Amino acid sequence: MLSASISPSFEHVKPAESVLRGPGRRRGVRGFLLARACAAAAAGLLGLGAQAQTATAPAAAPVLDAGAYQACLARLAAQAPDKGVARDVFRSALEGVQPDPSILPLLDAQPEFKTPIWDYLAALVDDERVADGQRMLVQWRDVLTRVQQQYGVDPATVVAVWGVESNYGQNFGGRPLLSSLSTLSCFGRRQAYFQGELYATVKIIQDEHVAPERLVGSWAGAFGHTQFMPSTYLRLAVDFDGDGRRDLVDSVPDALASTANFLAKAGWHDDLAWGYEVRLPAGFDAGVAGRRNKQPMSRWTALGVLRVDGSTLPAGSAPAALLLPAGAQGPAFVVTRNFDAIFSYNAAESYGLAIAHLSDRLRGGSRFVTPWPTDDAGLSRAERRELQGLLIMRGHDIGSPDGIIGAKTREAIGAEQTRLGLTANGRAGQKILQALRPS
Repeated sequence: MLSASISPSFEHVKPAESVLRGPGRRRGVRGFLLARACAAAAAGLLGLGAQAQTATAPAAAPVLDAGAYQACLARLAAQAPDKGVARDVFRSALEGVQPDPSILPLLDAQPEFKTPIWDYLAALVDDERVADGQRMLVQWRDVLTRVQQQYGVDPATVVAVWGVESNYGQNFGGRPLLSSLSTLSCFGRRQAYFQGELYATVKIIQDEHVAPERLVGSWAGAFGHTQFMPSTYLRLAVDFDGDGRRDLVDSVPDALASTANFLAKAGWHDDLAWGYEVRLPAGFDAGVAGRRNKQPMSRWTALGVLRVDGSTLPAGSAPAALLLPAGAQGPAFVVTRNFDAIFSYNAAESYGLAIAHLSDRLRGGSRFVTPWPTDDAGLSRAERRELQGLLIMRGHDIGSPDGIIGAKTREAIGAEQTRLGLTANGRAGQKILQALRPS
């Protein structure tokens, strides 16, 4: 579940923990999340899914030893039968595949962990993604109704995952899974994890009769509309359109149902909200915050925590936790086990909040009430494109306005910040946008 949606405007790199994806659970969710983190990075938060903008550019790609790569593949081929993959199928699938050294720096560049949460959410939950998602709710209403009936996950939540992961199918990521996963299996951190994903990919080719060229996605190996890792596909993908194939690439019904199946297996309860934005009483002890510090909902009420509109939290003893993603001065949330189910899709609280908030917006809800503790708020994708257009008007050669804040855009921003007497940090935020807009 490393989103591709996030984009290519942010090759969505999901949190490293994210590679842990999937209720399977220890290795499932963990592995899924880790990969997801990786994949998301690749897919792009800006598409965001494969969609998030990284705070800093990844390090230069290392030079890989071709002999070591081939020796590694030979070892993996020898072990393939123990993994349910025929040795000749493994060798055939990897024949001619070349390693991709450019993905190794991405292991440490996941936006869910590197990007300020106000930047991350500004691009992932913007008006554009909300409007597109509401159109998807209408277009796929019948499928989503049947998905909810079968798996107990509401349409807005399923579509929110789709929107963050691949921008509703617009950004799958473009890296061949066999190249990415074989590279990560032989070099860098988490080789054992990625070897499992490589075997799962070949098993998909072997058992599901999927052509290798259809298996493209994020740098960490996530693929399809909702960016499943290969091992998660094998465990949880479903054939919902009844054509006899589990197809997360060309079948929207299969992808939406598989996502709901994932969340259901992760403990989703359809009669429970993911959580609530709240306000804290004066002098509140922020030390009790933390996703794992579950307390009965009634306990938070007893501590003086109210919903942000001043109303009381639901009564009862349902376990809930307090999240302060930007500290006590920023927005606060009381979250339920449904937030944990979202978190299991990609182990990063910022990711969970993106899905949760987008689902609320798709239902007609408003933006968070409490402002983020920053004097330079993040930009939506439309605002990023606008900023790039303003830079181009001032003579900066940064390519076409695509909303992806890369090295050339940051360099141009830094030059304009210097000219304007601002701190030259290359940051794409509201300050530089407002400064460059015609008065």
